[in-house]
Amino acid sequence: MSTPSPLSDPLTKLAYQALQQTKGVFGLTHKTLSSRVLNAIAPMGIIAPRRDSAAKPLSPELFAKVKQRVDQLQAIDWQDAEEGIYPKELLFDHPWGDFLRFYPLVCLDSVQIWNRANQQQFQDFSPSVDTSGYPQYYVRNFHHQTDGYFSDFSANIYDLQVELLFNGSADAMRRRILAPLRTSLQAFSDVAPKAVKILDVACGTGRTLRMMRGMLPQASLYGTDLSPAYLRKANQLLSELPGELPQLTQSNAEELPYVENYFHAVTCVFLFHELPAPVRQKVFEQCFRVVKPGGSLIICDSIQMNDSPELVPVMENFAENFHEPFYRNYIQDDLSDRLCNAGFVDITEQVHFMSKYWIARKPIAAPTDNLSKQDLTHAAES
Repeated sequence: MSTPSPLSDPLTKLAYQALQQTKGVFGLTHKTLSSRVLNAIAPMGIIAPRRDSAAKPLSPELFAKVKQRVDQLQAIDWQDAEEGIYPKELLFDHPWGDFLRFYPLVCLDSVQIWNRANQQQFQDFSPSVDTSGYPQYYVRNFHHQTDGYFSDFSANIYDLQVELLFNGSADAMRRRILAPLRTSLQAFSDVAPKAVKILDVACGTGRTLRMMRGMLPQASLYGTDLSPAYLRKANQLLSELPGELPQLTQSNAEELPYVENYFHAVTCVFLFHELPAPVRQKVFEQCFRVVKPGGSLIICDSIQMNDSPELVPVMENFAENFHEPFYRNYIQDDLSDRLCNAGFVDITEQVHFMSKYWIARKPIAAPTDNLSKQDLTHAAES
């Protein structure tokens, strides 16, 4: 990557800030206008009547705290790009084609989402959707979205829906995994770039893999997801990039289809709040199994009550307004303890805007079945 001229950096930063501000304003405007329109036509009987909601209005002070977090997220996003952790081009890698093509569909689909939410229909799928063979916790309309994760329509509008939900900050939150990922790979500095293998669990439409490809153009990337529709979308988006196409596999994260000690790093973005607690533990154990000793697992997911108590009203409203049946348990779950129980060490946590991150390492020498950790400690001391 060429070194920018002294003039280009300030201009690029201004362009980035302008882009983020525009996306933020657009997201707020979209939600405000769509809510007003739907509330206005509901009494006419055109759509389902609105059910009583337990969601609480947010105070101006809380809005100010959220705005402060957004500013901090954008500052560190720019800083990492300026320091060369990932190329500045990633800051502007927005799916504009999908936005122009699918935003009208998002607006039209808001009527179906409204009806589904107010009629409490959580397993409402198109006749063409086949849900057989999937775990029961997965067979639902997360976020009240049409067809859940089962259709091409859902996959096509998902990234746009998430960007609108987070007022244009979803990609910036995803990029927070890139710096710890690059740092973790220093443990394998003797490995040729093409031989480095990274797995993204629950890769969805491939947005995170696309960012990884921008930072690590030669690495061997892998993605796994339960949804064939989302994998098709991921294949479409990733095939637009030069270089080797990531290897995508349909599979359940509870049973990853890879041999032990295969990947130099494993990542996972926005999965665990949509899993029952026992399944979270199984997925951690699978990630531990497939990552190499010395390799890391890097997670991005929602904030929790213990790290963001001032944003508890935001979390409670999210659980109330969106169909997220495992979220209330998630925000009180100790994922660091679960990672430790799976065998990971050196677990650290970070918080950026509305997301929390865990970085955990698989020890190089794990205790054997016949020798406990305590025995190993005594042996080392003697």
